[in-house]
Formats: sequence, structure tokens, C-alpha cells
Amino acid sequence: MARKPISNDRYRLVGTYERLRKSLLDRPDDGRLDKALSYWVLPSDRRLPMAFLDRTVRDLLSRPIEELMVTPGIGQMKIMGFFELLKRISKTTQPDAPFGLNNTEPTRRQKPAVRGFDPLVVSESLWVSWNETVRRYGLGQEKLGRLAPSLQSLPTVIWHSRLNEYAGRSLAEIRHMKTHGEQRLNAILEVFYTVHEALATSTLQANIDVIVVPRFIPPMTRWLMETIDQPGFPAVEALHLHLVKPLIHQIKIDLGDRVAVLAANRLSLDKNAPSVKQQADTIDVTRARVYQLLEDCAKVMNVRWPEGRWLFAPLTARFGTADPTTIGLMHGIINLFYPHEPSAGAMLDEHRYAVHA
Repeated sequence: MARKPISNDRYRLVGTYERLRKSLLDRPDDGRLDKALSYWVLPSDRRLPMAFLDRTVRDLLSRPIEELMVTPGIGQMKIMGFFELLKRISKTTQPDAPFGLNNTEPTRRQKPAVRGFDPLVVSESLWVSWNETVRRYGLGQEKLGRLAPSLQSLPTVIWHSRLNEYAGRSLAEIRHMKTHGEQRLNAILEVFYTVHEALATSTLQANIDVIVVPRFIPPMTRWLMETIDQPGFPAVEALHLHLVKPLIHQIKIDLGDRVAVLAANRLSLDKNAPSVKQQADTIDVTRARVYQLLEDCAKVMNVRWPEGRWLFAPLTARFGTADPTTIGLMHGIINLFYPHEPSAGAMLDEHRYAVHA
């Protein structure tokens, strides 16, 4: 029986593979061939040869195209995707140089980048570099919620998860973790991206350390430390300027405009400020729901700035030196952002009341 002639398409595939193969095998051995194929993958890639991703590039290139094409799950479209990855590997100048955010042209499938971050173009290579930044600056014990750009995009259940829980894992490994779908993974990636961008241009010095915290914390900490040394209690205007305003702004970032307005009204000294019932009617929810939303303010501070509770504590010992309006505002701030924990005893029970009932 006469052999079936090889099609032109097959000739083109063989020719393309041999050119890419030769290009990679003839270059100096810099380690790129010993990385798994998945190292070079971007989430935006299509036609991925899933059966090849866990194998090293060197192993794959040692096989003839005919053997690769009969691999279960690999057809002509997957082979074309494989070729695209080989082209990317051959163009990268350094095997460990992070590629991703600026190394691919956007497609119509990709969403616009948010604050410079786009999870669709984060490679394993780029992820490795972000992990290295976290390791180098000793940030593994920091919580995701502490360093997230906004808590609105970070699921509540991982606010208190530490960076070490993900650093050191590959993106593929995280995707296989229970309940870690793309939305959760993208939120985690944005935290690591934010940390890396903040520190990428920093240089470690022997006698100088770099501390990464939410931006609202340092000025509030400085003001509270300075105020503790003052003989009198701060005026109500100073409390609004240095405490209420930055705290409400952070709530707007982390919980949105609606909760920020509720919190601002809660701390308002205006006699015409709406009551909880009026607030509930305005946003068409129950009063219980309003209280739940206000309780979220304390949850935010518990992950963003838990140490703030102890910076406020010295001021509470000087309540007797202030006028009732100022005391009321200070109680309102503490009860909203650092409510007394039942297990901590009755240290402040006698002072627990809100600015507005």
C-alpha cells in the first residue's frame, strides 16, 4: 500500500519546529532550557499545550515533532500554542529576567489595567521576582489585608492571611489550592505587585530599614505620639483634622463611599446629623444592617492598623481634662474603629457611648 503523502501543513509545522528548536539549542546554555514550560506562560495565553507545561523545555526539545503531536490532548492548535511559547523563550534576554506586565501586546480579550496592574499579563517569571522582593525585605509575616491597595477587592476570608502562605508557591500551585479561583488569585497578585512596586527601587542599607505600611498610618502615629506628650487634651478641631478625616478616608478606600458616609455621620457633632434610623431609611436597609456596616470599620482597622488601639489608649486616661464635646468625639472614634473586646475586661466600659445613638 502506498504511503499517505505528508500534507503541506505538516511540512510547515515540522519546519517551524526545527527552526525554533535549533535557535534554542544553539545558544549558550544559560538555564532557560531547564525551566518548566509553565514558567514562560502568561494568563492571557491561549491554545496552551497543557500536557507539556510541567515538562522542561530541554526535555520537550529532545523529542521529534511527530512524538509531540501524538501526545494525548495535543492537536495542531496546541502545537501552535507551543510554538508561540518557544518564540517567547528564544526572545527573552535573561532566563531569570521577569517578563509580563510590559512584554506583551494587549488583546481585545484583556481588560484595561487597574492602577497599572493587570493580572492577565503576570507570568511565573514575574511572580518569582515579586516573591523575592517579599523575602528580601522580610515581609512574609505581613498580612495581605495590611498591604492591599484596597480591601474592596480582597476577599474578607484572606484579609489576615500572611504573604508567606503564598510566597514560594508557583502560580499553578496557588490555582490548585482549595477556593482559590481567578478572582482570589488576582487579588493576591495585586498585593504582591503593590509591595514590589513600592520597594523595587529601594536599596537596603546596614543601618536603615524600610517599613511598608498603609500611607495613612505614619502621620497619624506621629501626631498621636506628639499629642501624648502634651499636657492638655487636644481640641475637637484637632481630632477631626488628624484622626477623623484620615480614618474616614481610609474607610472610603477599603469599604466604599456608602460606609464612609455612614461613619462620617456617626462621628459628626452636627445636631442635624442623621440618626441610625434615618441613615437606614436613606440607603434602604434595616438599622441592623447599618450597624453591621459600621462594624466593618473596626474589622478594617484590625487588619490595617491593629497597633492603633494602643496609641489611642494613653489619651483615654486624660478624658477628665477635656470638655464633654471633645470627650464624646473621642469615644465615638474609639467605639467605631477600636471597639472594646469582650475578653479584655471592663477597662473602658464606663466611657462606652457613641456620639449619636
